[in-house]
Amino acid sequence: MNDSKFMQLLENILMPIAEKLNNNRYLTALRDGFMVALPLIIFGSIFVVLANFPFLDRMIGEEAFAAYQSALGPASDATLGIMGTFVIIGIGYKLTQHYGGEAIYGGVVAFAAFLILTPQVLEGVSGVIPTSSLGAEGMFLGIFTAFIAAELYRFFVQKNWTIKMPAGVPEAVSRSFSALIPITMTLTAFILVRIIFSYTPFDTVQNFIYTIIQEPLTALGSGLTATIIIVLLTQVFWFFGLHGQIITNSVMDPIWYALNDQNLQAFQAGTELPNIITKQFIDSFLVGSGGSGMTLSVILLIFIIGKSRQLKEIGRLGAPAGLFNVNEPIIFGLPIIMNPLVLIPWILAPVVATVITYTSMVTGLVPPPAGIIVPWTTPPILNGFLATGNAWQGAVLQLVNILVVMAIWWPFLKLLDKNYYESEKSAK
Repeated sequence: MNDSKFMQLLENILMPIAEKLNNNRYLTALRDGFMVALPLIIFGSIFVVLANFPFLDRMIGEEAFAAYQSALGPASDATLGIMGTFVIIGIGYKLTQHYGGEAIYGGVVAFAAFLILTPQVLEGVSGVIPTSSLGAEGMFLGIFTAFIAAELYRFFVQKNWTIKMPAGVPEAVSRSFSALIPITMTLTAFILVRIIFSYTPFDTVQNFIYTIIQEPLTALGSGLTATIIIVLLTQVFWFFGLHGQIITNSVMDPIWYALNDQNLQAFQAGTELPNIITKQFIDSFLVGSGGSGMTLSVILLIFIIGKSRQLKEIGRLGAPAGLFNVNEPIIFGLPIIMNPLVLIPWILAPVVATVITYTSMVTGLVPPPAGIIVPWTTPPILNGFLATGNAWQGAVLQLVNILVVMAIWWPFLKLLDKNYYESEKSAK
């Protein structure tokens, strides 16, 4: 099958699905909600790179580096660290706007509902909301809470359960009172859900979600099959708006770090490295090529084949952060989340890279990771070189993986770019 026929086949299969999904009000609100948060995400990503610049601690000393990180930390803490907040408000706002309601109240009621369902205890101190719950960890709960809260708010408004103020009352006051009963009814429903869950072993809805996701992961081991399953789960979680890396790492990190330490001891002793799958295998040869999903390849492809203004702008904005393995601008800007046009390469590419990396190491073409912890913001090529104990083969392997991922993404990104380009032309 030649290139044009393959592209036509992809278009015939994926475009009708994409069109249906793009016309779905919930997915549209989800996409537009992430767009609300995108400028803040990009800002935070830039400062994450600046605050974690590789090897800066060795250049300026640990004490100066700690002070430097402390000074820059609030930039990412107040944006990336609580990005769920902005997404939730954006979804509630956009969904309510779709129905022609008071969009700002849809946004704030969604956020208030989410806070009601969020654990409010930190290290035994009550009345404190962990910031991690407001970020990527709380995203899954936040998305569905925003949908339900906006729908409930719309339902009560359409039932006309509102307070009517007399003529002559300022419009801002009148709107506040009209929203009072719908907001009260909506948030009361979420209070009842919280109370019900407080009588379960999970205590809160957020704990329930994390428990049912994490427990199955603990049964996985550290071989190639298990690693492929973990990589697949990471990509699937991300596609649905969950921070896949946080979820899988929280379960697998103890296993991966233990294997990493075994390799480090063997490397220092000059004996054979016992493990291939380690923490650095994941961090350097998967995440270390542009972040989760190895999206540095996507950025490079954008510069090569991108025609649409939207894709070019995303590439320019995402490139500086992507070079240091921070890829939120691409994940939320392309977007990756709930985008059927990129589902196949998003899931397939890291799995193929995992198999290539493992095969290269098990056959002796590339040394396994030496157990050296390379800073996660170290750019690709240098990252692979250092992770394998200064072996040039590690750098070459990273380059091969980047090229393979580019090849997998190429037809799908071209189709996405064509879609954006035609939309831009019709909008003129």
